[in-house]
Amino acid sequence: MQHPRRTGFDALDLAREAAIHVLGLVRRAPPTVRSLTDQTVRAATSVPLNLAEGAGRRGRDRVHHYRIAYGSALEARTALELLVATGTVDAAAVAIAEELLDRVAAMTWRLIHPAR
Repeated sequence: MQHPRRTGFDALDLAREAAIHVLGLVRRAPPTVRSLTDQTVRAATSVPLNLAEGAGRRGRDRVHHYRIAYGSALEARTALELLVATGTVDAAAVAIAEELLDRVAAMTWRLIHPAR
């Protein structure tokens, strides 16, 4: 798999890395959890997509996209926890994506709530 180029926007770069990792994790999931894996993919890919869109916006519109990215990072992390709990994916394999999503959530929180 080809790795995307670095953008210089660290939160976006980490979010893309996390999404790519999640896509690889759920690729072989059984059909019985298809709904959960689909939601996991939607949440994980929403993070970099909203960060990228927000980067091209101004003012409240920018912050709105960053808020969506933050919420999607939390949603993706929770979905991964559920996939581990059901035995669909290995906890050790998920740990990398969880760590990336945690870092992205923290970075995005700071974008939403800049120091005054």
